Amino acid sequence: MKNQHISSYFNQELENVRTEVMQMGGIIEQQIQTILNSLNQGNTQGLEEVVENDKKINDMEGRIDDHCQTIIARRQPAASDLRFVLTTSKMIVDLERIGDELKKIALYTNNLLTNNKITIPELYDTHRILEMAFSMVRQALDAFARLDENTVITLRLADEKLDTDYRNQIRLITTNIFEDPKRISTWIDVMMMNKAIERIGDHAKNMAEHVVYLVHGIDIRHKPLAEIESNLQ
Repeated sequence: MKNQHISSYFNQELENVRTEVMQMGGIIEQQIQTILNSLNQGNTQGLEEVVENDKKINDMEGRIDDHCQTIIARRQPAASDLRFVLTTSKMIVDLERIGDELKKIALYTNNLLTNNKITIPELYDTHRILEMAFSMVRQALDAFARLDENTVITLRLADEKLDTDYRNQIRLITTNIFEDPKRISTWIDVMMMNKAIERIGDHAKNMAEHVVYLVHGIDIRHKPLAEIESNLQ
């Protein structure tokens, strides 16, 4: 009975950590939605809260990491339980870094809109690629919740598309700078926003790769897509 009680308590600890990761992911999703609304409507409502919530996200990463370290020290988990704890530690690092990128985007967006430096149509492509990154983050979190290792293939392809669109935006913005050099600082800010979005896509892809490690115990980072597909069959 004692061993059964310890096992039950351990399982609850793991479930609590999983819940905390999903809560952290939920805040990230809310942050992205707030920025999307600003880019779409041309207002700054909620952007200051996005910036302030970065500290909350940082605190959550620290707290969850502490919980993971405590589980390892006290429970000495083996096999799949250890992989879960290690995966969680990696997931929250990517989520925290997504929070950092969102803070940057919120600051740039607030500056551009508050000072009337840009119009909504000029932010169309930034809004579009942020929607792409938003979808990737959601899918990565869902993959973690459902232990769906196959999502990594979808997100690898989505990340390639996002990277291509990001590079296209660099060329367009460079043209804008040459045609309207008086607004060079504005277009550089937009370029930095787009770079932050591209990084969010990278982190979402990383999260899906962590799920593959959790489910199969293999590291697929930096491996070609064909090899990944072969490993998952």
